[in-house]
Amino acid sequence: MMRTRPLKVALLGCGVVGSEVARIMTTHADDLAARIGAPVELAGVAVRRPDRVREGIDPSLVTTDATALVKRGDIDVVVEVIGGIEPARSLITAAFEHGASVVSANKALLAQDGAALHAAAEEHDKDLYYEAAVAGAIPLIRPLRESLAGDKVNRVLGIVNGTTNFILDKMDSTGAGYQEALDEATALGYAEADPTADVEGFDAAAKAAILAGIAFHSRVRLDDVYREGMTEVTAADFASAKNMGCTIKLLAICERAQDGGSVTARVHPAMIPLSHPLASVRGAYNAVFVESDASGQLMFYGPGAGGSPTASAVLGDLVAVCRNRLSGATGPGESAYAALPVSGMGDVVTRYHISLDVADKPGVLAQVATVFAEHGVSIDTVRQQGKDGEASLVVVTHRASDASLSGTVEALRKLDTVRGVASIMRVEGE
Repeated sequence: MMRTRPLKVALLGCGVVGSEVARIMTTHADDLAARIGAPVELAGVAVRRPDRVREGIDPSLVTTDATALVKRGDIDVVVEVIGGIEPARSLITAAFEHGASVVSANKALLAQDGAALHAAAEEHDKDLYYEAAVAGAIPLIRPLRESLAGDKVNRVLGIVNGTTNFILDKMDSTGAGYQEALDEATALGYAEADPTADVEGFDAAAKAAILAGIAFHSRVRLDDVYREGMTEVTAADFASAKNMGCTIKLLAICERAQDGGSVTARVHPAMIPLSHPLASVRGAYNAVFVESDASGQLMFYGPGAGGSPTASAVLGDLVAVCRNRLSGATGPGESAYAALPVSGMGDVVTRYHISLDVADKPGVLAQVATVFAEHGVSIDTVRQQGKDGEASLVVVTHRASDASLSGTVEALRKLDTVRGVASIMRVEGE
């Protein structure tokens, strides 16, 4: 039997995502009530600019006092889509203290202070759900936290930022340079006026921290994630990738060490074989590849941003939290029992593609090969082209640690025959 008294929802933020959440709550009210077992009522909307017209929202619900809204005491669920660290952190904490569960899309806050927020939720016996924080509409948090709870996840490899994937895909398919591709992404609305958070990997790094924490049952903060942007990727890098049967993607990679004693989390551009499923992810789409002991390889694919896709994830969490509210239970909280340490980038082992500008004369290849050997880095393939006294030497290694590769490159720069290191890129997804 359906309960007639509605569950009251406070919405913090009414921008692209928040307005879509409000619209779906209104247009799908009957379906949501049937799925939950009680009606849901939008009880208040906190905004910064109250005079803006918000179609479909009762103006009497709009307030600029978010703190008073979350402290009302009759709110069942707070939906936070304002982003940033403050005031979001204080508002979420206040919501728990005043009896509300929370649904959030705030990746930056969860990556920085997820442990403290989970502790506050547990202290007050409330839910903290955040499916929308990582990959928009793609169901990922819940599969990792619930569906794979009985499995051992070893690696999470993914494209988790649509802006960077659009730019790199455009460079790959048209031969455009980075700035030209970025300009097109901006014109089409895929890139913000200031794209730094996307193209420098900050957005993806926050998502990697969240994914690694859930996948490995350990606390991983944003500061633990190695981050490298993709602004230096060139058309020449794509040409080299094509020669190897690869393309280039900005990847978030979270993996367990082979001995199981630590984990790493990193974001950087990498060459990936065209045969790998992630290589075919085009445009602004996201995809995450999960590798685990029992289930093997799983891939999650779909739109990773935008008002409707993100709102879909928010509403999915809202339904789950409301169901818990009715049953007097809470869903899964933080699972950090493994407490695995996070290793630095120097311990990461992968393949490398190194492009060197060298003198075009006999003995150069032997000198370069000797440097690699002295640092314990095995060479897989070498390609050399040159004329008029200058040459390009492309070396692809077998798997090596980042620390050993760094030592190799430092030694190469000291050779008289090496004019410069044109590019270094990791090769992933074997």
